[in-house]
Amino acid sequence: MTTATMTPASLEELNRKLDGLTAQVEAIANEVVIQRQRREAWVELLEDVRPITSQAFDMAVEQLDEVEEYVNLADLGHLGKRLIRNTRNLEKMLDQLESMMELIRDATPIGRSAFISLMEKLEEFDRKGYFEFAQESFGVLDEIVDSFTKEDVRALGDNIGLILQTVKEMTQPEIMGLVSRTASTVREQDIPENITLRTLIKQMRDPAVKRGLAKVLMTLRTVSGDSPGSDEAT
Repeated sequence: MTTATMTPASLEELNRKLDGLTAQVEAIANEVVIQRQRREAWVELLEDVRPITSQAFDMAVEQLDEVEEYVNLADLGHLGKRLIRNTRNLEKMLDQLESMMELIRDATPIGRSAFISLMEKLEEFDRKGYFEFAQESFGVLDEIVDSFTKEDVRALGDNIGLILQTVKEMTQPEIMGLVSRTASTVREQDIPENITLRTLIKQMRDPAVKRGLAKVLMTLRTVSGDSPGSDEAT
């Protein structure tokens, strides 16, 4: 069939096929160009990498020569097998390491805040004089250590119960009140210089003076080591 005998529909179909064939040829040509460009880029990469790989290989050989007496290929192979067998353990260890790093990263702001609070508190203590007081207290401790022997400390430990009981009794409200009243009386009241015996006898008639004198006498008897007897009132 010649072109003159072809119908318009046949010509249109033929042109469409030719266009499709031309598009396929262009696509193939473009693909060939792309493949050639990739091959050229790969060749250029190999040319660029060859010196680096050669240098790395030479360095590896040199390093292996230095450790040749300590390790050989069999050891490396055994190590590689162990690494492969413990892949899951290594993965778990890496997971734990990541969790720890996340914990440290989350705790860092808290630790920074706690450190700042601690520094502020230490600055407040320094401003109030706590450190100076502690330094002076160390001096007092040095004096105590220099003044007492280990026998004294042992005796103190043996009598610590009695000492604490005595301190407890001394700090009772009535004892502290008595000491305070006595100190106030000695400090505030003026005692006449010329005191006659008659004045003292007159003071003895005061019930408060009698009770005070009785307490003084009982205290003196206690100091002497005797217990108050039933004959105190006589």
